[in-house]
Amino acid sequence: QVELVESGGGSVQAGGSLRLSCTISVQFTAGYCMGWFRQSPGKEREGVAGIDSSGETSYADSVKGRFSISVDNAKNTLYMQMNSLKPEDTAMYYCAVEGIRPASMVVAVNGAIGFGYWGQGTQVTVSS
Repeated sequence: QVELVESGGGSVQAGGSLRLSCTISVQFTAGYCMGWFRQSPGKEREGVAGIDSSGETSYADSVKGRFSISVDNAKNTLYMQMNSLKPEDTAMYYCAVEGIRPASMVVAVNGAIGFGYWGQGTQVTVSS
């Protein structure tokens, strides 16, 4: 089975930081794309940041300069450092992985459709 286990969510004040982690149970040796998505009530799920096995990254315009995605292949762990958090960042955050995909797919319209494996979600709440 492919399992994704997330951690790092929580409640912070505006301007604070969090680091989300997602440990993935398998390695996609032929290539992969890993990403973070978020969804708040009544809104579409949106791609936040992606990274692929070529090292390319992509970010939603709303988080550029504030969020940073990285992967530790030795630990099979995906990270997203989130700085300068804003109340509008409040959402359930999901990690996802799929075999060979470009990082740009994460932030593309309907990009979530291309990912077959998802974590359970971790809540991020940013208060003003």
